[in-house]
Amino acid sequence: MLDDLAWLGINWDGEVRVQSQHLPDYRAALDKLAARGLLYPCFCTRADIQQSAAAPHTPDGAPLYPGTCRALPADETAARIAAGVPHALRLDMQRALRFVPGTLAFEEEGEGTVICHPEQFGDAVLARKDAPASYHLCVTHDDALQGITLVTRGEDLKPATHLHRLLQALMGWPAPRYAHHHLLTDASGRRLAKRDRAATLRELRAVGQTPEQVRELALGIRTS
Repeated sequence: MLDDLAWLGINWDGEVRVQSQHLPDYRAALDKLAARGLLYPCFCTRADIQQSAAAPHTPDGAPLYPGTCRALPADETAARIAAGVPHALRLDMQRALRFVPGTLAFEEEGEGTVICHPEQFGDAVLARKDAPASYHLCVTHDDALQGITLVTRGEDLKPATHLHRLLQALMGWPAPRYAHHHLLTDASGRRLAKRDRAATLRELRAVGQTPEQVRELALGIRTS
């Protein structure tokens, strides 16, 4: 990926941060949230949630978690953990919102102020056994650590910014500005994705495309 970006003429400042090498940092952030009573263990499987969840879904398409494990007695929770039952750590959304006075919002380039509604995510997962820290926690932590002032990413992640602003407010991290760009699509309007075997930058290089031609393609400009 870094080689492809360099070929395109895109440079970056500083060393690339590899999240898997910094799991203790994210664990420390989780511990701070847990110390304030904002996390709880959830032992539900995806199948459990699918069966028990009502019709509403989160913005990323997952069933809205009904809070099954939120009220589990402390001794039962401790016993399950001691027995090695797999679990995730969920953010207690309603409790978290009480820690944030006033209205949450973020600044979107070309749009202005966007009011946040993180409650639409319900009790979001911030860690699980197969992913010691979620995307939501990692990116907000690293944006703050690295002093990011403008986050540029695809428009499919714009809804997640509502949750990210809540995490920033809870942790005392600064709020960057955001710019969510349109996604690259094929002729039928379908999003280019690896799972659909969309052409990669490496494949475009292999067939002789130049960096200039690829940049023009990304901008929707037909080459001659």
